[in-house]
Amino acid sequence: MNTKLLEELTGWRHYLHEHPETAFEEVNTSKFVAEKMREMGYDVHTQIGKTGVVASLTNGDSPKTIGIRADMDALNILEKTKLPYASLNEGKMHACGHDGHVVTALGAAKLLAESKDFNGTVRFIFQPAEEHGKGALAMLEDGLFERFPIDEFYGLHNMPALPEGEIHSKVGPIMASEDNFQIKIKGIGGHASAPNQGKDPLVVAAEIILALQTVVSRNVDPVDTAVVSCTEIHTDGIINAIPSNVVITGDTRSYKAEVQQLLEHRMRLISEKICEANEVECDFSYTNSFSPTNNWEQCHEIAVQAAKNVVGEEKVNDHANPIMASEDFGHFLDIIPGCFVFLGGNREGVESYPLHHAKFDYKDENLLEGAEFFAEIVRLRLT
Repeated sequence: MNTKLLEELTGWRHYLHEHPETAFEEVNTSKFVAEKMREMGYDVHTQIGKTGVVASLTNGDSPKTIGIRADMDALNILEKTKLPYASLNEGKMHACGHDGHVVTALGAAKLLAESKDFNGTVRFIFQPAEEHGKGALAMLEDGLFERFPIDEFYGLHNMPALPEGEIHSKVGPIMASEDNFQIKIKGIGGHASAPNQGKDPLVVAAEIILALQTVVSRNVDPVDTAVVSCTEIHTDGIINAIPSNVVITGDTRSYKAEVQQLLEHRMRLISEKICEANEVECDFSYTNSFSPTNNWEQCHEIAVQAAKNVVGEEKVNDHANPIMASEDFGHFLDIIPGCFVFLGGNREGVESYPLHHAKFDYKDENLLEGAEFFAEIVRLRLT
């Protein structure tokens, strides 16, 4: 184990953990990253997709380019870890481990800059605003792949539910899409004692919420996977008055574009027809937020080989179970080949908290393994 490097990476992560920044506010994080990458000898470009950073290093004469991505943003969560390096920005914390992702990429960059045992160009993409699904799109809209061409793209996410140090991946869909919907229902409110004098949108909303639960069970092919969740309901009523307006919001998850389209079509039709039958108005909106994250087979094979070389075959699962959570890395894989993997962080006998929990903390020991994994991918592809 490279103890000296691990100590350096740990110090970097603790600094970033103390100074979390949320979507498109990663000014200090971007500055920190840019400074470290310049010190290593990388050609650095900032303000890509608002606060994103692209750092490139070329060695040899190969035209091939490999990209490594790390997301930088934190969450609006009040930290409750009581760690000596706990967040100094009240109400914000790295509850998803993006501080670890950033430093993992920095570690890989340092290993490659020192060894220069590759032929071609490696680009490290430090992306803002992953949590809300806007950062990848912002970088793409800023001409990421036109300005900084990449042949293959790789990324990872820590997973506290998986055994520490294990790397899991699969061909095809590994993380789901996320689409958001809003259903506005306009009725006629009135006194709670006289519902017959109005058009109660709250009862209509209840009917719609229940009916939406049939979309997956009765419209989606049973061999496919989808989730429809109504997560909030708002009204303009009070305890003794029937409201005039009700708003239902929520999200859906799936792995295929055709399933996304089916969900939107059926949900819109159900909502509008139930409202029509109850003589109230309906305004249905549906927004595609995250693409499914689909791993390309040839890149998956490279990632698996790199993982085996670094952590050993017994710690690699190349047929991982996909999850219904979403990642905006999927937007990149819609365009170019790549692979996304999970890095386990659950240590036996040590209390572990899930992602987005106020007591979550990244496992520092994974920083070195993750860095070596990324560096090994570059070595394998740029030989």
